[in-house]
Amino acid sequence: MSVLLDDLKWRGLIYQETDAEGLAETLEKEKISLYCGVDPTADSMHIGHLLPFLTLRRFQNHGHRPIVLVGGATGLIGDPSGKKEERKLQTLEQVDQNVQGLKKQLEQIFEFEGENSAVLTNNFDWVGSMDLITFLRDYGKNIGVNYMLAKDIVASRLDTGISFTEFTYTILQAIDFYKLYTNLDCKMQIGGSDQWGNITTGLEMIRKMAGEGAKAYGMTIPLVTKADGTKFGKTESGAIWLDPVKTSPYEFYQFWINAADADVVKYLKYFTFLERSEIEALEVSVQEEPHLRKAQRTLAEEMTRLIHGEEALKQAIRITQALFSGDIAELSANEIEQGLKDVPSYVHEEGEETGLVELLVAAKISPSKRQAREDIQNGAVSINGERVTDTQHVMSDSDKLDGRFTVIRRGKKKYYLIQYK
Repeated sequence: MSVLLDDLKWRGLIYQETDAEGLAETLEKEKISLYCGVDPTADSMHIGHLLPFLTLRRFQNHGHRPIVLVGGATGLIGDPSGKKEERKLQTLEQVDQNVQGLKKQLEQIFEFEGENSAVLTNNFDWVGSMDLITFLRDYGKNIGVNYMLAKDIVASRLDTGISFTEFTYTILQAIDFYKLYTNLDCKMQIGGSDQWGNITTGLEMIRKMAGEGAKAYGMTIPLVTKADGTKFGKTESGAIWLDPVKTSPYEFYQFWINAADADVVKYLKYFTFLERSEIEALEVSVQEEPHLRKAQRTLAEEMTRLIHGEEALKQAIRITQALFSGDIAELSANEIEQGLKDVPSYVHEEGEETGLVELLVAAKISPSKRQAREDIQNGAVSINGERVTDTQHVMSDSDKLDGRFTVIRRGKKKYYLIQYK
């Protein structure tokens, strides 16, 4: 077995293979081109998209050529996989805008220069100009209706209903595989476990159009699960996006650093490019010194550096340390906004002078004026990282950060954001 396949198996990244023996033999003999695709249903990927692409990157690290496909055409149709109802159709302008967003993120993951540089493709280039007769005669003729009905992605929708549009999606993806096989000598497709039906349809298309001797392979990656049964990649505030505007680097870092002990080693294997020996050492740390959370810190650092870069990682660590210690005076207004995005907030209308006691009650930081005074006198209240013990303190412009907000901390970890209008 090749070193690469051995590593993928150790990491638990191989869920299904169409021809495990044939693939192993091929990888022993030659470097191949292989692809993974994503439809531009949004202008950003989320971490649920990451695993197939990071697996594709592992192939690049071993000298193979990755082909990254953005589905400008299939994104106009909609993949029925995993859906109980039809997707809402997007305009061509929306899809084009989304394609540009995804390209930037994919360029962060892959090397697009060098001997086995990644190739970025868009299936709109060959599907967009295709006429109906060509689609039906050249491609539709090769895939039987019974064959398509047997696919889980179609069968699961027969009771609730599926349009002819989404029914044909698997043929469009099969055309992608055939076109890449023909034009770029692409011999393999990687996808999530929900893409098995689409991948095998692509192999059927290649067999029908290129002949029985055509060699091509398919591999799927397992669905990422959490030990507690909750959905991976979701938080109370929603999905974890790769776009730093939708999910800040600090939030991204926090997602990974908060991984449970039961999940963190699996995530290190799945998502990072750390060597086996490094991950095994961190696994020992989880078992023997879990309070140090070395594995979680390493996971958060590796993932934030990969997706957002070194400077964003440093900023995320700086925000994390400042909020933990309560010393936020050194943070910029932007960094504080990132770090306190999800804390309770209160909008204060500027006008008359406001005492700190009154503000604590109005913002529901303290339940009463009496409790507010006690909190202040006991040193439990800080303004922008500075402890305040004067119950007569009146809020002023000097208490505002960037003229926009004030950070109040009550106790060790309870932060509140006062915004002004």
